[in-house]
Amino acid sequence: MAFLRGKDFNDRREDAQSARKAMLERFKSRTPLDDPDLQAKLAERAAVAEAREQRRLEREAIKKAEEERVAAEKLAAELAEMERREREAAIRASEKLALAEAQKAARDLRYAARKQKKKKR
Repeated sequence: MAFLRGKDFNDRREDAQSARKAMLERFKSRTPLDDPDLQAKLAERAAVAEAREQRRLEREAIKKAEEERVAAEKLAAELAEMERREREAAIRASEKLALAEAQKAARDLRYAARKQKKKKR
């Protein structure tokens, strides 16, 4: 390790001791918790955090309302599509029934014509 070259044990111990002293001085020089400026800053931070939480809740409410609206629109579209398909199926069924009746009537006419033809002979 390059930072240890040329240093003996005593030098390293003194460096560690001075680092501990510097940390202790920084800790001691901290502002106390009952300091009015610190209390004002803490109150301001709490107010900002509360406002942030309120905005988050509002965003969630808006998002939930939008999701519900989209779900309702999707459900309405699905119901309309289902109704349209049922109407088309009913129309196709009635057309198929009408076609079958028309074919049956044509067949009956052909059959009756054949019977008449046989009777004339």
